[in-house]
Amino acid sequence: MAEGARLGSVVMFVHELDRSVAFYTDVLALEVIDRSPTAALLHSAGGASLILRAMGGAAAVWVAAGAEELARCERVLTGRGGHRDTRRSGDLTVVEGRDPDDMVLMVIYPGPDVLPLRELPVRIYRW
Repeated sequence: MAEGARLGSVVMFVHELDRSVAFYTDVLALEVIDRSPTAALLHSAGGASLILRAMGGAAAVWVAAGAEELARCERVLTGRGGHRDTRRSGDLTVVEGRDPDDMVLMVIYPGPDVLPLRELPVRIYRW
């Protein structure tokens, strides 16, 4: 794990979206913030985010400790051949890559504690 990085949100690929939404809202008392026919964004009272996407597999979103840490993650991913894209949307920067098993890895700055997600990120539909 990169120094200073912490898990900001989780993307879970599920087989039955309605069943998973019902489960996580009930068990973890999460609130549905946004919903589409194939995805849902859930939040906890503490600010954690869970994105459910109807498919299969897994992805994680890590939060960099600062802009320099995010740039370091981008350089390392590039050096390892795993960097796929860096995008900016307002104050949010997203570095996307793949791990050695070709699993999606995203590192963002700032995190949801500063800029909470309020809508489903369009990017999840490409995974």
